[in-house]
Amino acid sequence: MLAFLRRVFKSDDEFKYGLLLCAVVFFLIMALTPAPDSLVRMVDTPFPRGYQTGGDATTITENVSRVMGVTLTPEEVAYKGKIMVTILLTAAFLWATLAVPLGATDLLVGGLMYLFMILPFDSISKAYMKDAVFFIFGVLAIAVGVHKTGLDRRIAILLLSRVRSLRMFCFLFFPAMALISGFFSAHALTAILVPVLIRVYRSVCDYYDVKSDRPLAVLLVLGLCFACNQGGPASPAAGGRNAIMVGYFKDYGVPISFGEWMFYAMPYVLAVSLVISAYMYFIFRRKITVPAVDFRVFMKQELAEAGKMSRREITMALILGITVVLWLTASKQFGLGGPCILAVILMLSFRVLTWQDVQTRVRFDVVGLYAAACAIGVGLKMTGASLWMANGIIESLPASLRQSEMLVISISTVTTVLTNFMSDGATVAALGPVTLSLGQVADIHLWKVGLACAFSSSFANVTIVGTPNNAIAYVGAVDPKTGERLLHLRDFLIYGLPVTLIAWLMLCTCAVWGYWRWVPWG
Repeated sequence: MLAFLRRVFKSDDEFKYGLLLCAVVFFLIMALTPAPDSLVRMVDTPFPRGYQTGGDATTITENVSRVMGVTLTPEEVAYKGKIMVTILLTAAFLWATLAVPLGATDLLVGGLMYLFMILPFDSISKAYMKDAVFFIFGVLAIAVGVHKTGLDRRIAILLLSRVRSLRMFCFLFFPAMALISGFFSAHALTAILVPVLIRVYRSVCDYYDVKSDRPLAVLLVLGLCFACNQGGPASPAAGGRNAIMVGYFKDYGVPISFGEWMFYAMPYVLAVSLVISAYMYFIFRRKITVPAVDFRVFMKQELAEAGKMSRREITMALILGITVVLWLTASKQFGLGGPCILAVILMLSFRVLTWQDVQTRVRFDVVGLYAAACAIGVGLKMTGASLWMANGIIESLPASLRQSEMLVISISTVTTVLTNFMSDGATVAALGPVTLSLGQVADIHLWKVGLACAFSSSFANVTIVGTPNNAIAYVGAVDPKTGERLLHLRDFLIYGLPVTLIAWLMLCTCAVWGYWRWVPWG
């Protein structure tokens, strides 16, 4: 028996069989038990608050029956809702643990929705192909084009070549990287710049005849990582988590444009990047051994290697500029996905990318994750499951946390904790529908609760599994001369936990209790 259990829980490169078995057992138990009475009562309640019925329907049961084209009982509709909650929890568990490949979970969501007839078959397919899915596909393809042409490396090197001291590095370069990571791939920027910063570190140590200066390396690499993380809320293009929330907003009838997102996000991003830059500078300035660091001296070789801008770099820069302009000025008319598809067509037409590049370098399993998340959101909303979960959460909260800003802060707190232990995209995919339903029940504008959730998913600074940026920084922080590991896992806890608390406090004070109270919503 023990030998059998060891074989079951032994994992290979792609399958963690023990975790998969746990997910299967959990799903079977939930599928074989009836829906809770509270859910049955809710779907049979006339005009439940937070749920919009269509046609002549007065209850969730009647609305689901209308959509499905058959007459269903409250128990049957409630069972569909319970299955959707189970699909949500199972998918979130599999995404977080990677018990099976990411793409397998993406397909599993649709397969289970078909199997249990959650929606009409055509509606499930439509739920997978939202504007947000085309948007994230286009953003990933644009990131490949920017990286392939070297445009991201050139921009980063040009910025570093103007930095004359560590003070400028912290107070100028870090905020600049936060803003840039709102439009470029933060993962690509981290992957490109970590080796550059490590070479600068080694050159500085050799210049001053210092064998090692680990605090300097931690400031350079971890500071870059934290800056890129904090840039996540800046725009919908910053990460897939934002694209998921954009899709949820549209499903809930409150679509948000690219410019509107930036209107609510940019003041916060600028403020938090400066505060975290100050924290990193004042924590490390007395720990660093070398007397000074003038980055201009050490970036001359990098600039020489970069050379003049090539035709492909110029083309990519123009395509990127056109895409951003369309996002800002025409996202209401064309959505966010339309400009992205245009960008992909232009990159292929002008040979910035080849179709082989798209097939091999765009993470289609990640695109599938966001497609599956959109489908989960549609299923939860239509069956009333997200409303039921939101009602349960509201009832369990103390009265002081149920209203206005305090509920927004509670949502931010839960998201902040989860995003440090599972991917940011999976976190928003799991919490998004419930968060928006909470806003409906509490009569808070859905943009406010949704943005708080999306922003907080960028606070993954404590563990290396929270975001690829952390893992890239950890792996790349090795002294090329001595082989010394310059960044330790405990550094993420020691310095990342305060950074996370700062980011959370800044969101609460600067945004939620600050300018968000005075700006118009919707």
